[in-house]
Amino acid sequence: MLKLYTYFRSSAAYRVRIALNLKNLEYEAIPVHLVKDGGQHLKEDYRRVNPAGAVPALADRELSLSQSLAIIEYLDEAYPYPPLLPADPAARARVRAIALDIACEIHPINNLRVLKYLTGQLGLTEEQKNAWYRHWVEVGLASVEARLTTGPNAALTGKFCHGDHPTLADCCLVPQVFNARRFGCRLDHVPTVVRIDAECRTLPAFVAAAPENQPDAE
Repeated sequence: MLKLYTYFRSSAAYRVRIALNLKNLEYEAIPVHLVKDGGQHLKEDYRRVNPAGAVPALADRELSLSQSLAIIEYLDEAYPYPPLLPADPAARARVRAIALDIACEIHPINNLRVLKYLTGQLGLTEEQKNAWYRHWVEVGLASVEARLTTGPNAALTGKFCHGDHPTLADCCLVPQVFNARRFGCRLDHVPTVVRIDAECRTLPAFVAAAPENQPDAE
């Protein structure tokens, strides 16, 4: 059985949970708490699973993988139905671009270790940290909204980020919107993002992957 090393609030792990559920793949969830015990992801035992000391990590028999997008692309190739990337090269590139807008442009400057550095070493207050978070998430989601609604490829946006079936892009979008709401980000400027998020969350695969439905939820 597949093993997913996960933390209920990790947006990167949330992406992989969605992908596993969309593909109807059974897996064992192994919680790795990012705060307790100084961060269980930093312990030697976990670093033997993922030397980078981050979640998620996926074990498939003898194979161990990290980085959420790499994991999802592996799942899409090893377990191809239903596909999370379109068959057409141009369509695949568009889906990846939307996913990377989130995973590379929004997420890295707002993940837990960055926020802890802001309030720790740099001495920012909680209010200042949250203002940082809200600013960059709101700016980043505006870029996603623009990609979905303007330009020559906007017509390819459907019920979901690309067409009428969930893709890698939706696996990334929903966790980011969850975190945006958690930190009180405004979303009135991204109506298409909000609409797609709502559509996704009607599907059982997304519901089952939600943070509040995880065994380690607090």
